[in-house]
Amino acid sequence: MLTPALTLSAPRDESTQGSRDDSVTAWALAARSGDPEAVDLFVRALHRDVRRYVTFLGADPQSAEDLTQDTFLRALGSLHRFEGRSSARTWLLSIARRAVIDSIRYTSSRPRLSDTDDWQAAAERAQPRHLPGFDDGIALAELLDTLPDDRREAFVLTQLVGLPYAEAADVSDCPVGTVRSRVARARTSLIEWLDDAERCAPVPAAA
Repeated sequence: MLTPALTLSAPRDESTQGSRDDSVTAWALAARSGDPEAVDLFVRALHRDVRRYVTFLGADPQSAEDLTQDTFLRALGSLHRFEGRSSARTWLLSIARRAVIDSIRYTSSRPRLSDTDDWQAAAERAQPRHLPGFDDGIALAELLDTLPDDRREAFVLTQLVGLPYAEAADVSDCPVGTVRSRVARARTSLIEWLDDAERCAPVPAAA
């Protein structure tokens, strides 16, 4: 029986996804000329993908929203250079990746005044964890946090955001074979983690 977490990695309908990408790319090209409706459609179509991507790269909820906005600001300012050689989604996620890297560099260069700026969030993270449920995606995020950064990114791009492997390779700036290997290893690690969790789960008491 598949858990809800693993159903997220089920194969996607590539023809449907390709049609969607074609529409989004057309909106991006139309938005270059300042078409406000095309801009709105472009942003609405990809907002969820960008936010999901930056979140699973390790951003907390507040910084994820900030990074999402930063990504679209950068993209809208660069639309005049977008020529449609790749899908608009691939192009935008490449911008999101750079936004995350820039944010990490900026944060690491700032002096820290205390161990944490958000004591409430730190306290919540320190609470005991039981066998995870998958209703709101929190457990999947925790599972992905156990993966090396490169495998987590490859898994998120292909299994959660839905990019074809070739486009995920473009975003990650690595060979497509490397992306396939990282996804396979990530999936193996997640399945092993879930198997271990199920073996250690307490058996419910009889009513």
